[in-house]
Amino acid sequence: MLNDIFTLIWKEWKEVFLQRSSGRMGLVSLLIFVGMFGIFLPLQSGVEWLVSPMSMALAMWMPIFLVLGLVTDAFAGERERHTLETLLASRLSDTAILFGKIGAGVAYGFTFALVTLIVGAVTINIAFPAGGLKFYTPALFFGGLAFSLLTCLLMASLGVLVSLRSPTARVAYQKLSIVMLVIVLLPTLLLPLLPEDLQMSVQMALQNINWGAIMLVAAVVLIAAVAVLIGLAKARFQRAKLILD
Repeated sequence: MLNDIFTLIWKEWKEVFLQRSSGRMGLVSLLIFVGMFGIFLPLQSGVEWLVSPMSMALAMWMPIFLVLGLVTDAFAGERERHTLETLLASRLSDTAILFGKIGAGVAYGFTFALVTLIVGAVTINIAFPAGGLKFYTPALFFGGLAFSLLTCLLMASLGVLVSLRSPTARVAYQKLSIVMLVIVLLPTLLLPLLPEDLQMSVQMALQNINWGAIMLVAAVVLIAAVAVLIGLAKARFQRAKLILD
């Protein structure tokens, strides 16, 4: 089972970077992202980057957009390229195909998060050598990676679920983009529109929050959401119906 899953993950990565016409542009975009969040922003922030929750926030959120582009292609893209029938006719089990598609997206986003954080630490040590070797605190580093893994799992599971019933990768991407707009961008856009007194109240509340407890609750919620989404995807993954579609 695990060999089949890893085989499918390798297939997905090979298609993205070597076979699809957009593969080279995808690699260039990935390098630009790493340069922006692993070199440029750390240089702008200085040593503070290694202790700032902002670096961890980027590690959690930026991979989501990379996962988004990959998983929306998971089944809808195969359907467009007329390769879905070949995949479904293979000896791979339904579980291996489903988890392989999800795993490809998770590995893609999580690898980006890990590489970006390490490149950021290297950048800080080269640019600001005074004070000896510097790195993130263990809680910040491993906590950020853990939440990056959970957010990648969430988006990959949701993306595969949407891609299963989308006629094209573009349609799947549009659906998930709306979800991201509501979850991430809408609160950011609405906050400045609130009355100043209410904005101050929100800021004070954020300062007094027990972030340890909040992060623990968030982790439990994310794990539960991932379990539900994977369960729904397994229920909707019907090989015979997908072939007919």
